[in-house]
Amino acid sequence: MSRIKEFNLPDLGEGLTEGEILSWLVKVGDTIELNQPIVEVETAKAAVEIPAKWAGQVHAIFHPEGTTVEVGTPIIAIDTDPGAGPLAEPSTTATPGGSLPTPSAASLAAVEVAPAEGMVEPGLIGGPAPGGRTAVLVGYGPRTTSAKRRPRKGGVPAQAEATPAPAPVAPAPQPAAVPTPGQNGQGAPLAGGLVLAKPPVRKLAKDLGVDLRTLTGSGPLGSITREDVQQAASGAVAAAEPIAVTSAATSAASFGADREQRIPVKGVRKLTAENMSRSAFTAPHVTEFLTVDVTRAMKALDRLRDRREWRDVRVSPLLLVAKAVLLAVKRHPMVNSTWAGDEIVVKEYVNLGIAAATERGLIVPNVKDAGRLSLRELADALTDLVQTAKSGRTSPADMSGGTLTITNVGVFGVDTGTPILPPGESAILAFGAVREMPWVHKGKVKARQVTTLGLSFDHRIIDGELGSKFLRDIGDFLADPEAALLAWT
Repeated sequence: MSRIKEFNLPDLGEGLTEGEILSWLVKVGDTIELNQPIVEVETAKAAVEIPAKWAGQVHAIFHPEGTTVEVGTPIIAIDTDPGAGPLAEPSTTATPGGSLPTPSAASLAAVEVAPAEGMVEPGLIGGPAPGGRTAVLVGYGPRTTSAKRRPRKGGVPAQAEATPAPAPVAPAPQPAAVPTPGQNGQGAPLAGGLVLAKPPVRKLAKDLGVDLRTLTGSGPLGSITREDVQQAASGAVAAAEPIAVTSAATSAASFGADREQRIPVKGVRKLTAENMSRSAFTAPHVTEFLTVDVTRAMKALDRLRDRREWRDVRVSPLLLVAKAVLLAVKRHPMVNSTWAGDEIVVKEYVNLGIAAATERGLIVPNVKDAGRLSLRELADALTDLVQTAKSGRTSPADMSGGTLTITNVGVFGVDTGTPILPPGESAILAFGAVREMPWVHKGKVKARQVTTLGLSFDHRIIDGELGSKFLRDIGDFLADPEAALLAWT
């Protein structure tokens, strides 16, 4: 058995396919222990530290920080018996200076090869892909020969990429000093007045107001690149400056790429986008609203804070909303269910999700089996959940298996919203800001503390009557929590 063992990136959650290496906690040559954290990885759900599967010495690190690695790809090699002497296999020895070693045959198939810039036109087989990678079949490296396109109608024949074709005779001679529409960068006109440029380049030219037919391409086969378009746009602005007579604000306006920011969609943001899109176009959403006088609930929280045994506990309106939801679920169990195609799965446990906005994006950790907790235990669980989310240490397990969610939009000063269901759940409650508003109380208009609730639910499972009763019960509890507890428990 080889003493060098390669550690593959594990699946850190449900259905995750990749992770980004945030930081290495060890370096080549370090001695490590079993279960010692060796790397911090950000997945689509959380940033987690991964422990070592074996004790020994770090022999090689295959991927630097900032690299996105697919699940199952070797990320580190560990010498499990460093005291046995030098390795007999020179191919696995790390090169001096900390450079990456030659990977073994098992890891070679998973290595992402970045081809030299300009070798193959981006978008073709074997060419650069997003992230600087080359997509190849496992076990076969990238193709060393250039790919061939199918001939385009009336365009450049496919052989042009391998052997330059003689320039066709122009139907009518044009002055050499005037750019002819429909020419490529080498003076070869294309049929139909077409120019060689990729869709993103065409869009950039359209946004910047650049006519591609007037440009000389610097890319393969005279194709026009982003740099050509940006250079032309910069020249046009410079040429227009001496004769500009409009206002300073208008002449200085620029709407190009230099005033745009491109943010990679990955990690939590990518997972959130995929989940929300899937949920919005899969589950038929219905949203109902209810405005509630919560003055008595706010007074109950004040009395709770004054109690000696609660003085070290964080007590917030969210605690009472969570308790109201849990009690309402007991009265209407169908709300806590999942659509499973040919059946509805009603769950007897409530993993209560709390939507949390973090620096990494929106996450929804959940309190496991929250219905079994006392009010004090629920308060402690919510406090721990929020603090862990803010620190960025929420584990994938804490974000898996949710059955019903609360999103507290009130912390942003928002009255309510129409929240989208997390996949696999049938209801989500939006809790709005608590405001002092005029309210009819006991026949008189008085200043009362009021909030608005918004309940979105899956109409395949929850019909209007059930959704309305569930929302009404939550409102009744918040309007008079003491009476509701006496009546329902």
